[in-house]
Amino acid sequence: MLQEIGFNGGAPITEEFFIDTVAGKHNDDIALSLFPDDLPRGLKFVDDKEAKFRTMAARQLRPLDGLDRVRKWIERRGLKRAAVTNAPRANAELMISVLGLSDFFDAVIIGGECEHAKPHPDPYLKGLEALKASKDHSFVFEDSFSGIKAGVAAGMPVIGLATRNPEKLLMEAKPAFLIKDYNDEKLWDALEELDKASGPPSV
Repeated sequence: MLQEIGFNGGAPITEEFFIDTVAGKHNDDIALSLFPDDLPRGLKFVDDKEAKFRTMAARQLRPLDGLDRVRKWIERRGLKRAAVTNAPRANAELMISVLGLSDFFDAVIIGGECEHAKPHPDPYLKGLEALKASKDHSFVFEDSFSGIKAGVAAGMPVIGLATRNPEKLLMEAKPAFLIKDYNDEKLWDALEELDKASGPPSV
């Protein structure tokens, strides 16, 4: 889309540029980074980008390997859960619906509807408040640098998903550890330890 409007002289952006400027960031910040001298143009671009994303996601979005497995683990234990995202609400609700998770989350927290979006801890603190949960008994799954920083700043252990962003960059945000997907044995070893510490779930 940036090529279509002649950004960077029409040259494609690099993966590094995408990670530095777009991945996991709030749209207002993306708009300002891309078009620092023409914010209205930047805001229109990110709106168009999100509309295109919704069109593509409705057809192409697929669950990450192991998602159903971890969902069942969470449900069996009766854990409260919130989706906390910098995506616009329309995108978040679409993704949740396409993945069959509309009844899974107790709350959906949108960064842009908080005082500050990620990497500020506000969205996660709002999520804890919505769930009436303690940071001392919560953990986070995150796939972006800004998201990991936000979860850590909110005082929770964060499991980083190295699905697109470089592992080295994600580790700079200080997750507890990284996994490649929800089937990763590192995750299941950690969940087994949690079960040992808290006892078996009630049936």
